[in-house]
Amino acid sequence: MAQSVLSLKNVNIYQEGKTILSDVNLEVTHGEFIYIIGKTGSGKSSLLKTLYADLPLTEGEGKIVEFDLATLKEEDIPFLRRKFGIVFQDFKLLPDRTVQDNMLFVLKATGWTDLAEMDAKIEEVLAKVNMKDFANQMPHQLSGGEQQRVAIARALLNDPEFILADEPTGNLDPQTSTEVLEVLRQINALGKTVIMATHDYALLMKYPYKTLKCEDATIFEVVQRTV
Repeated sequence: MAQSVLSLKNVNIYQEGKTILSDVNLEVTHGEFIYIIGKTGSGKSSLLKTLYADLPLTEGEGKIVEFDLATLKEEDIPFLRRKFGIVFQDFKLLPDRTVQDNMLFVLKATGWTDLAEMDAKIEEVLAKVNMKDFANQMPHQLSGGEQQRVAIARALLNDPEFILADEPTGNLDPQTSTEVLEVLRQINALGKTVIMATHDYALLMKYPYKTLKCEDATIFEVVQRTV
């Protein structure tokens, strides 16, 4: 039986005092690939923020890997986040640093100290996304798709158990979106759990996976043909 890596029971999610999602019940097992869909403002990003503790869990039960979201202490949040690789729509690369130095910044910030080990790790993750030859480029020298590949590589630096991707193809053209999703599929095939918020229904139809929909402050599973 597959191991549960995320369990939410009777969870209510709030932002600035407003109910965003109510009575969320969700179980995710190791190695799943899950889409979260819904209109802008429907709660997709709020759900992901709750998972990596950017929003506190104040009502309901939530366990993700070995962490209890309801009782999580602030000093434990960095340790929780090391379990995740987070990919954003707008890449969030440091514009004044090369790809290599963007990676070094993350490794140093998360406790790495051996330069040779850091260089080897950077080469490894860039190779996984076919960006090894771009290590010395600046972000502005890369296309949107290349920047997102670098962002995915950055998310892999600490061997996360989860990839949380918040609209990772939102700023990309259809062909590039497909290429980025292929990278996420390859990472999922290596055993990583992927949760991806998206409004790109063309990708859902091309690559069907379990799909959850946020609508009317609720979240529920939908079958592909009705999304």
